Amino acid sequence: MNHRYTKLLLLFCLGTSQLMAQDTSITNSIGMELVLIKPGHFVMGKFAPPYPTKIDTNSTHTNGERGYNAAELALAKKLAEQDKQPGFTVTIQKAFYIGKFEVTQAQWKAVMGSNPSIFQGYKVADNADQHPVENVTWNDVQQFLKKLNAREKGKRYRLPTEAEWEWAARAGASDDIPWAQISATAQLNTRTTNKVGGKAPNAWGLYDMLGNVWEWVQDWYNEKIFADPTPLKSGTQHVLKGASFVGDVKNATYLTHAAGPGNGWDVGFRVVLETN
Repeated sequence: MNHRYTKLLLLFCLGTSQLMAQDTSITNSIGMELVLIKPGHFVMGKFAPPYPTKIDTNSTHTNGERGYNAAELALAKKLAEQDKQPGFTVTIQKAFYIGKFEVTQAQWKAVMGSNPSIFQGYKVADNADQHPVENVTWNDVQQFLKKLNAREKGKRYRLPTEAEWEWAARAGASDDIPWAQISATAQLNTRTTNKVGGKAPNAWGLYDMLGNVWEWVQDWYNEKIFADPTPLKSGTQHVLKGASFVGDVKNATYLTHAAGPGNGWDVGFRVVLETN
C-alpha cells in the first residue's frame, strides 16, 4: 500500500477517534455538569420588530382602546423599518462544553470557600445551595475560574463569548424565542432566584438560559442593544445575557444584551470548558 495513503488514513482514523471520544456531557470534580456544543453558524443581531397591519377603528374593545387607522399603520410600519437590523453571520469554529446549569451556590462554595449570594437559605424556602450563585462581579468570576482551573489540572474553564452563549441558548433556532416557549423554559417573575433546572431545558439540554439570573459573558459591552460583528477589545463594562427572575417575557430573549454590574443580586454565570 502507498505509504502516503497509509499515513493519511491513520491521521483520518485518529481524528475520527478523537471526535468520537468527546462525550456529549461530562461532570467535573465539583459536580458541575457540562454539555458538548458542536460547531456551526447562525445569524446574530437580526431584528425585525412586529407592527400592526390591519385597520381597526372599533371603539368597543374590552380594554376600552380602539385599533389603528391607516395613518397610524403607516407610521408603525415606518418606525419598525427604521429599527430593523439585518444581523450578521457568526461561525462557531470549535466545539466546547458549557454548563448545563448556571453555577450554583454549592459549586461556588466548593471552589471559593464562601458564598456571596443574597438569596441564601434564610431568604428562600428550598435548598439555596442549588440556587444559582449571584451577587458576583465579572472580576469575582475570573477569580473563581482561576481557582477552578488550578483544581482541575489540564482543563481550561472560562466564560463563554457572547457568540458562544447565544449559539448555545438558541439551540438551533433562527428566530427569537416564542412567548409560549419562554413560559416553558424561563424562570421569570418570581420573588427570589430559583433552583437550577426547575423549568424545561432548551433543545440542546441546557437549563435556565433565559431567566433566573443574568449571566456574565467574556465580551466587553458596546453601548448598544445588539452585539457588533467584531467584539470590542476593551471597554468599561462587560456583557450580560439572558434576563433574570425579576424579568418578564419582553426582556427574556437571546437577541439583545445588557451591561454589568446590573443589580448584583440577580447576576450570575455559567462556564465553558474548552475541548482539546
